[in-house]
Amino acid sequence: MIQASDFINPAKAQGFATWAGVPCSFLTPFINSVIDDPAMSYVSAANEGDAVAIATGAALAGQRAVAMMQNSGLGNAVSPLSSLNWVFRIPILLIITLRGEPGLADEPQHELMGQITTRLLDELQIPWDWFPRSADEVEGSLVVANWQMERSGLPYALVMKKGSVDQAGLKSRWETPAQPAPLAAEDLCREPAVVTRQQALARVVEYTPADSSVVIGSTGFTGRELFAISDRPNQLYMVGSMGCASSLGLGLSLALPEKEVVVVDGDGAALMRMGNLATIGAYGRQNFRHLLLDNGVHESTGGQSTVSPAVSFAGVAKACSYRQASETVRLDALTAFLQGNDGPSMLQLKTARGVPENLPRPNVSPREVKQRLMQHIGADAPWDSV
Repeated sequence: MIQASDFINPAKAQGFATWAGVPCSFLTPFINSVIDDPAMSYVSAANEGDAVAIATGAALAGQRAVAMMQNSGLGNAVSPLSSLNWVFRIPILLIITLRGEPGLADEPQHELMGQITTRLLDELQIPWDWFPRSADEVEGSLVVANWQMERSGLPYALVMKKGSVDQAGLKSRWETPAQPAPLAAEDLCREPAVVTRQQALARVVEYTPADSSVVIGSTGFTGRELFAISDRPNQLYMVGSMGCASSLGLGLSLALPEKEVVVVDGDGAALMRMGNLATIGAYGRQNFRHLLLDNGVHESTGGQSTVSPAVSFAGVAKACSYRQASETVRLDALTAFLQGNDGPSMLQLKTARGVPENLPRPNVSPREVKQRLMQHIGADAPWDSV
């Protein structure tokens, strides 16, 4: 058994300062110790997939980052691990607790996952090892993890068995800098949508200078249309991990406070991971812009309706402590939103349905997009060229 500081201090010395996670009793000493360390940053994610995406955003900015979770939540993380980290080759360190370890008594809900955790990591092509249980093993464990991540661009996992880390109490208490608020009547919109997604994205390109901003386009037609309008080095097109654009953007914005980070989301994607709105409201900074293009359908899969007509995303965002949030159908409101400086902020822009004819797919690979974005923002990390 080790003390939490036996791992955290060497990890901090090797550059691991950004941590995101979902609590597990095995992880309590780690989470408490990171929260109590003023040199460390911990983001409490709504689910494990968002924790992975937040840490990945920091890694995209060139930082070493950690995502922590119970193995029961590994299923929530499969989507970003397989279609974000693997596809773009962005490495993060995973610390995964082994609940339901064969031969040890545990709750019934952990039994199956305890049997298959390491097999799942193997299937995801994620190298892994057991979490060190003595202080003299920590340095070597981190050296191996960094070597694996730097040469492959893939995450590396340390699987933590019960009793690996001694208990540590929480000495400090995190407090959110903002409070929830209702959406004002003047911020509601009941007018019919007239603006197309293409018109909205063209306005985004016009008002997001390449030298001072990063634009993340959600998976589906949003990324494809953004590419077709203008393929710029400050843009990233999500090709999978649906719903994770906002959590990736959050991690990136926290690591790059000097850049404006604009996440262009869709209603279907936002519905998939709405819990991240609360995380953005709690942790997001002034440089985070969340543009939600709401056409009420999953357009890239045939136009099936979403439930967005029953949802005010702006109202939810305001209730989750976004500093500014409103609904609109007007392009001039989008312009004002992009020029604003009071984030985290959301604009729910209701858009007309329809796709431009002969819409191309990006002819740059996800790895190329990652490489040029990291080079463009000056993110100096071994995985920028993997």
